Amino acid sequence: MAAAKSNTNWFAIGVSAAVVVVLVALGGLVVFLNNQATAPGVAPQSAIVDDKTGAITFGGGEDSIDTYVDFMCPVCGQFEDAYGEQLQTAAADDKITLNIHPISILDFQSQNSKYSTRAANSMYCVAAEAPDSALDYFNSLFANQPQEGTAGLTDEQLGDLATQAGAEAAVSCITDGTYSKFVADQTKNTPPDPDTGRVGTPTVVINGDRINNADIQAEFSKILG
Repeated sequence: MAAAKSNTNWFAIGVSAAVVVVLVALGGLVVFLNNQATAPGVAPQSAIVDDKTGAITFGGGEDSIDTYVDFMCPVCGQFEDAYGEQLQTAAADDKITLNIHPISILDFQSQNSKYSTRAANSMYCVAAEAPDSALDYFNSLFANQPQEGTAGLTDEQLGDLATQAGAEAAVSCITDGTYSKFVADQTKNTPPDPDTGRVGTPTVVINGDRINNADIQAEFSKILG
């Protein structure tokens, strides 16, 4: 009987130890998942992506113009129609440094397809994998901009646009959503409207100062002529 009792006690101790091991393992898993959820997204490595600001940068002029854009935003499309060519030409001539920040604030306007995030991710994919094609792809995204409230373009269609722009190397990155978390991180860094505290697009910053939309044309005229 004594032997049997001893065996039973050792079995109980073994079960308890196993439970402790499982609980420790689960605790470790929870910590790991929490760290994964809060860890910064993988940043694209590219000569045209600023490793401090996350901006996709063109030109080397003394004056810097930062634009924060959501590829689902209709007003962003209107902004690019009005100023895009002028800004890109000034950057090409090194009259300005143009810093483009693809962000995502309108995912809720794309029927749960998260188009804003997917399009911004695709822009970073092209910047990383085919930087010489980045501006052409950027312009293509607006030339083919879906209407707000639709599902937007599919990943396959985004990949097709990338291929047409000479960035076929970015297709797998687009499909995998490689920089989706990085896009979310960058969106949080968008300068808010000082009057409302809200983030919107397009947002324009000139030499570090956020510009009210009503003042954009006048401020651009000072720099661009």
